[in-house]
Amino acid sequence: MIAKSMQRNGLILAAFAIVATLLVMLTARLTAEPIAREEQRELLQVLNQLLPTELHDNDLYASCRLIEHDALASEATPMYLATLNGEPTAAGIEVVAPNGYSGNIRLLVAIRWDGNVAGVRTLKHQETPGLGDKIEIRKSDWITRFNGMTVQGSDDSRWAVKRDGGVFDQFTGATITPRAVVQAVARAVQTFKANKQEWAQQPTNCGGAA
Repeated sequence: MIAKSMQRNGLILAAFAIVATLLVMLTARLTAEPIAREEQRELLQVLNQLLPTELHDNDLYASCRLIEHDALASEATPMYLATLNGEPTAAGIEVVAPNGYSGNIRLLVAIRWDGNVAGVRTLKHQETPGLGDKIEIRKSDWITRFNGMTVQGSDDSRWAVKRDGGVFDQFTGATITPRAVVQAVARAVQTFKANKQEWAQQPTNCGGAA
């Protein structure tokens, strides 16, 4: 009697588990496309903030190509090429700072063709609220300090937080986060300047963005 009751309860639990799993899978499938569309909309909004229409007449999202370089990320990362009358004028590159206080910090670094930074925005991070999250434009204008700067060689001492002898403010109680961002942006600018011609020749290959 007890064995049959336990068996019945086990079957009921198994049925509930199967139904719950199917519901989760169905929900994920139904929400995947809307979430992807919203992420694309947000990315386009940021791209067009950093690379305004006077810099390009092409579809930035459709101009995406995946580029590979250890200085940018541990895997292939998107680059959105801006062109005007068919000539490249700038690019927005998704870059990862792997040494944030709480892990990876994903950035969008927009660089003009002459190597000057058009702007930087934080796309994703897990830094401490109230401290490291000042890298977000909605929390602080700190991220705008990169605008107009370029990297003059690997020994350009400006590209560090002030505690390390550079020109960038650190945050009170949080030096690791801004240091990681500054280093990542500097690497992105240097790498772009060295590889921009080759990258611009690559075909668009970002899947849905192509």
